[in-house]
Amino acid sequence: MYITVTNYKGGVGKTTTAVHLAAYFQRLAPTVLIDGDPNRCATRWGETGRMPFAIVDREEGDYQARNYTHVIKDTEARPGLADFERLARGCDLLVIPAVPSRLDIEALKLTIAALRTVGTDHYRILLTKVPPPPENDGAELRKLLTAAKTPIFRAEIPRLKAFEHATAQGVPVYEVHDPRAARAWEAYESAGREITNERKK
Repeated sequence: MYITVTNYKGGVGKTTTAVHLAAYFQRLAPTVLIDGDPNRCATRWGETGRMPFAIVDREEGDYQARNYTHVIKDTEARPGLADFERLARGCDLLVIPAVPSRLDIEALKLTIAALRTVGTDHYRILLTKVPPPPENDGAELRKLLTAAKTPIFRAEIPRLKAFEHATAQGVPVYEVHDPRAARAWEAYESAGREITNERKK
């Protein structure tokens, strides 16, 4: 399976999502993460050598992909319309991380508009950095997207410090000694299961 993680805006958990989907799919079959972000965030995250999956850069990715069952691609922020069209055609699923905040929602609207312009429907929005109750930003964004008939994951990724600890330690979040790490990993496991279950239909 080939999954691309992208968004018009940075800071939405794009690399965190790519890393943890790769960790999930590695448990099913050999998986590679293609780091297509010029900042090479995933590559730096994996410099400890403690990631359970392979990480390669964009130039090497096309060659290496044939050696793996699953490919997760992390892209640069704000791809152009032509880039979006190529990304949509070149994968089984586009995963669009989205943070429930006013500025991020405006960027999300641009992303969805671009996807509709290129005519793809094999994408799904993943709510990330969702604040805990009593804040209801996540629920409000989910309501808006559902009303607009926008494909959206049932799973959502909570705003937790455990992810920052994972980045700093160069490991997936389930390796972090943090009481909330299990909850953080379960959120991505849930998203991964949705993808695999949908694929089986």
